[in-house]
Amino acid sequence: LCLSLVLLCIPSAGLFADENTVTLESVVIQNFDDPAQNPWFVLGSKFSTAGFPKVAYIKAWPQAVYGSNADSKDLKALGVATLYDRKGYNWVDIVPGKKSGEGDKVTYEATELPLPGRVKMIDMWVWSANFDYYLEAYVRDYKGLVYAIPMGDLNFVGWKNLRINVPSNIPQFRKTLPRKESLTLVKFRIWTRPTESVASFTTDPAATPDEKAVKVYLDNIKVLTDTFETLFDGDQLSDPNNAAVKDAWGSGDKK
Repeated sequence: LCLSLVLLCIPSAGLFADENTVTLESVVIQNFDDPAQNPWFVLGSKFSTAGFPKVAYIKAWPQAVYGSNADSKDLKALGVATLYDRKGYNWVDIVPGKKSGEGDKVTYEATELPLPGRVKMIDMWVWSANFDYYLEAYVRDYKGLVYAIPMGDLNFVGWKNLRINVPSNIPQFRKTLPRKESLTLVKFRIWTRPTESVASFTTDPAATPDEKAVKVYLDNIKVLTDTFETLFDGDQLSDPNNAAVKDAWGSGDKK
């Protein structure tokens, strides 16, 4: 009886061992050091003060990541300034995109950022002024569905590392070929809580809106992702970018 149980267990282990193989890599998605690479823009909710929200790139960085920047690299962070006319569940969307035009004729087009592999965790650095706000990340799956993933509260001072596991119910593969279906990063959203102030405290009655604005900074967005892919006999035929596949089913001979 014991021998029979051992023999039954051996094939089962062999069948599932390959499926459990993982190759975890940390991949930086955006560090904001080159604003022209992926321009970001912001969209505010109904009660945003006229002229807000605003976005800017600032020479700043989390020292826990880059230290004192002894090499004098041109490091930057993405800054977001918000101001609202009333308290409530206000929000600002921080969106990656493409920039066109100059001056008053600048336009932006949203461009989702591909997240390589099967993402296990989203990791980023955020600077906050201890307002009781919170941050969400939005990702899209291969079916076109968008998911809001809570990144955490922003009631802290200075730079802090925020990281969250990607829920396992968000599909990143399918049973038919090609199996891998990567996610895309749609945007980040900062929410205000109804009981929290929507402006920075100041005793100066002549303070400008920019001085009253609440500012948050983002940097070093990355993912911890599984890049392992199981190989099989004929795996190249599941790659739509394979030259032979393109020749056969694209502009090549279809006979």
